[in-house]
Amino acid sequence: MPYLLLILGLATLVVTGDLLVRGAVGLSNRMGIPPLVIGLTVVAFGTSAPELVVSLSAAAEGAPGLSIGNVVGSNITNILFVLGVPALFFSIDCKQTGLRRSTAFMVFVSILLIFLSLDQTISFTDGLILIILLAGYLVYNGVEANRMRKKGQAIEEIVEEIDDAPDDTRKITIYLLIGIVGLPLGGKLTTDSALDIAKIMGVAESAVGLSIVALGTSLPEFAAGMAAALRRQSAVAIGNAVGSNIFNILSIIGVTSMIIPLHVDSNFLQFDYWVMLLISVGLLPIVFMHRSIGKFEGLIMAAFYVIYLYFVFTVGHSVVEGSI
Repeated sequence: MPYLLLILGLATLVVTGDLLVRGAVGLSNRMGIPPLVIGLTVVAFGTSAPELVVSLSAAAEGAPGLSIGNVVGSNITNILFVLGVPALFFSIDCKQTGLRRSTAFMVFVSILLIFLSLDQTISFTDGLILIILLAGYLVYNGVEANRMRKKGQAIEEIVEEIDDAPDDTRKITIYLLIGIVGLPLGGKLTTDSALDIAKIMGVAESAVGLSIVALGTSLPEFAAGMAAALRRQSAVAIGNAVGSNIFNILSIIGVTSMIIPLHVDSNFLQFDYWVMLLISVGLLPIVFMHRSIGKFEGLIMAAFYVIYLYFVFTVGHSVVEGSI
């Protein structure tokens, strides 16, 4: 039963999160907010809503391992799985304007997360630092985008992915209400069932967060990545993954730790953080050399993802947290 409830919870998160994004984009369009602002704020935050809701719910339930594991696992999944699997079908070009800067920033915030976790606690102050960095990141990207527009350079808008946002008030209201009500319910259901599964399997809560929950909450990014690959929109595919990783650390860990300080289990500092950092750094040469992620690279990435999941369950998180 917990497995079915987890699937139901994840499905609720994905569906209601998608409706919330579409409703918010529709409302923003009705209010005359520029597409760039919508892309950098509404869509970016909205697509991270499942991870945010699960992390907040897990922290409130006294399960910081699940909360942090969801974010770290999602970041690993976004690179190895969300980028790797679509690359098996179509090459993902890495020559987009600003991609070097964003990828380097992703590596930086990954290192920062490790540094802030060295005392095994992510405090209110740590969260505030992350939120300030997020605000700076958004402002900087907004300024750069406007500068490029003035020069006549084409910019691929994130909002282009939202191709069926509602335009009438009634539908917008329904979408927003479903999203606002459904996300917390889905988050609660996902958290409770994930904790039950961890007990049944005899593994740490973080193991479920790093794997099953992380994969489930990354489904919107995966769907967007596959759709972008099919349409040969490399900028959307890789920008979606890199941007989500930045938002996961800065917004989700930032917001959650400002509400409830997070205890960082030693497993993260010994293993998972370094896997996240290693694959982030591994993306740098591809981006800075303007290479493409082709079938060979995609196969390696997908294989590493499977190997990582194996280690999560058999080595890194095979015992319940608190008993180490």
